[in-house]
Amino acid sequence: MIFDNIKIALRSMLSNRLRTFLTVLGIMIGIAGIIIVYSAGEGIRSLLLAQMESFGTNIVQIEIKVPTTKKGGAGNAQSSMALASGVQVTSLKLKDLADVKKLSNIGKGYGAIMTQDKVSYGSEVHKVFVMGVSAEYLDVDSSKIATGNFFSDDDDKSLATVVILGSKIKDQLFADSDAIGKYISFHGQKFKVIGVMAKKGAVMSLDFDSFVYVPLQTLQKKVMGIDHVSYFTVKLIDNKRSADTAEQVRALLRQNHGISNPERDDFRVSTMDDLMNTLNTVMSALTWLLLAIIIISLLVGGVGILNIMYVVVSERTSEIGLRKAVGATYNNIMMQFLIEAAVISLLGALAGVVFGVIISWLIYVGANAAGLEWTFVIPLQAFIVSLLFSLFCGMFFGVYPARKAAALDPVEALRKE
Repeated sequence: MIFDNIKIALRSMLSNRLRTFLTVLGIMIGIAGIIIVYSAGEGIRSLLLAQMESFGTNIVQIEIKVPTTKKGGAGNAQSSMALASGVQVTSLKLKDLADVKKLSNIGKGYGAIMTQDKVSYGSEVHKVFVMGVSAEYLDVDSSKIATGNFFSDDDDKSLATVVILGSKIKDQLFADSDAIGKYISFHGQKFKVIGVMAKKGAVMSLDFDSFVYVPLQTLQKKVMGIDHVSYFTVKLIDNKRSADTAEQVRALLRQNHGISNPERDDFRVSTMDDLMNTLNTVMSALTWLLLAIIIISLLVGGVGILNIMYVVVSERTSEIGLRKAVGATYNNIMMQFLIEAAVISLLGALAGVVFGVIISWLIYVGANAAGLEWTFVIPLQAFIVSLLFSLFCGMFFGVYPARKAAALDPVEALRKE
């Protein structure tokens, strides 16, 4: 009986192809949206993971944070508000970094602070990010030197006016000529170029190839007039102990800063595991938000099924009356029209999956052509959700017309002839 009803449904759909196509189109667009959302979500996740991993998977980052002022308050929100109003946290010092590096599971580490300023060479003037870092920067970060040398710990301690150029700013200032040994002007002082960084590209929307690097203490004392840093990045010896090590860092910094209440922390300690968990939470929330929007389009497609089933019932009233007159039961008629609604939904789902996969692949090709580390993945969950929602739409919006058809009086239905 089920196969007979499927044949009847297909015959009915083929008898009015345009109407069927328009009905299927609504479901198809919604299902394609589900496939695209899941695929794009995986692509964005892979892109962000690749960028995060470019910093290293075995690192701990310690950054400044405005402490919570009210019990139960949100530190992040208050940090944003305080920074927006001009509040600065100046508690992270190089002594903190030296103490953190004494922990048993901590290896190399560097401190960093950043500002913006103009650098010039001859007639070329450019506004750039100037990053002051410790000498162990290259031992922790994934950046590399292309030509020349990075500055030493002695350069940092002696406040040497030396500079490393990002590859892009080097080209802007010196074009094809060699920059090593030449002097650029920065903050009213002359800085000797001792190295050029290898190309790194943009990471988390920051174009590191346009950065200028100077010794941390040179930037602190000779340019900014400060003695604090914005953050430390340290390398773990054993990545499996990251959570325990992060707690040791917190305990040490609380002791250094005289903090007894964790809510008053003026720093934030993050491991790569913490960042990964945050990324997964954000991506899951974003996926569900987009799915909620797409469900609306599926509901619109479901209303299309409701409309076409009403039309089908009215067009086939006499057929229904004849079937009931020769013995078809209420359940037989219900099953016939529910199967017809389900077939429409499944055809829309199939077309939507194919269309969604094609669009997802085109996004992947375009992203890779733009130099993004994008992966083409469609998780099994996408197909399961698509199937379930398409069946739900077909059955939910098809049940009322089916009940109306099944409840027809055979005598009255035959008079419609």
